[in-house]
Amino acid sequence: MTINWSEYRTDAFFDELITPKGRARTGAGNLCRVLSQLSDEEIAERKTAAELAIRSMGITFTVYTGEGSGSIDREWPFDIIPRLIMKREWDQVAAGLKQRVDALNRFIDDIYHNQKILDDGILPREYIEKSKEFRPECVGIDPPHGVWSHVCGTDLVRDADGRFYVLEDNLRVPSGVSYMLENREVMKRVFPELFEEYVIYPVDDYPDQLAECLRSLSDMKSPQIAVLTPGIYNSAYFEHAYLANAMSAQLVQGSDLVVGRDDRVYMRTIDGLIQVDVIYRRIDDLFMDPEVFNPESQLGVPGLMRAWRAGNVALANAPGCGVADDKVIYTYVPDIIR
Repeated sequence: MTINWSEYRTDAFFDELITPKGRARTGAGNLCRVLSQLSDEEIAERKTAAELAIRSMGITFTVYTGEGSGSIDREWPFDIIPRLIMKREWDQVAAGLKQRVDALNRFIDDIYHNQKILDDGILPREYIEKSKEFRPECVGIDPPHGVWSHVCGTDLVRDADGRFYVLEDNLRVPSGVSYMLENREVMKRVFPELFEEYVIYPVDDYPDQLAECLRSLSDMKSPQIAVLTPGIYNSAYFEHAYLANAMSAQLVQGSDLVVGRDDRVYMRTIDGLIQVDVIYRRIDDLFMDPEVFNPESQLGVPGLMRAWRAGNVALANAPGCGVADDKVIYTYVPDIIR
């Protein structure tokens, strides 16, 4: 049975495809036409095809059970009906996000240096001093190019008025981009005809852009880049391995790295120690360096903060970024931007 759009009601909520009057939204006509031509059985077949693709591609995430049995791997859930965002709307969202991330980076740099924003009374000083994410160890440090948060995972939500809003800013160890990349590949298999109907913005160059960003943090012509992961039991390990492979970077755990007497970071290999110039770290601040933060951490690298402060290794994202995505700071972001 094909979809009967005249009986499809959207009065009580914002629908991505259909207006309250039962018409396709701007740009959604072709998608609605394709969907209306599919029977229930054909839609079910495409859903099954997506599930098989996810299984064959090994797209998983780890769920912690909390019942003493550790964790289990789950296949990534996938909605076969794509969300359409037209270029004009996305350009506006992208411009706003760039402005927001730039302001947050400047905010972080100010907090760890002059704290002018606190002197000006834009937000209460006690909010920073009492923040669990404020790192006194980062005061006075100048990261390469003055950038603290190189990757920001901004959560967006569309409200009932149809407008996008920022739900939260993830500036510490944002994750999820690999699933976006794999989602696109699965969608190409499930609905190849839509890629003929629409001019779709490509996303598969993200690993190249990330690698270029990381290389820019070093003065070396061909810097050694490593992705620092907590290990295979981390919920985002699939992503860590995916990005390391896509960037031709080294995937390492804390035990694979050592900080020498010269305050440089080295990677243990069968051929001896190799210096690491840039670390894309996927470990929370408190577990990153047992010399400075949690002394019981088995995930980090003793001396890593020393090497970073000395300018001998670049860290992305930089420690201390969490001060800007603290929930209490969220309400002040518009004032921070202004």
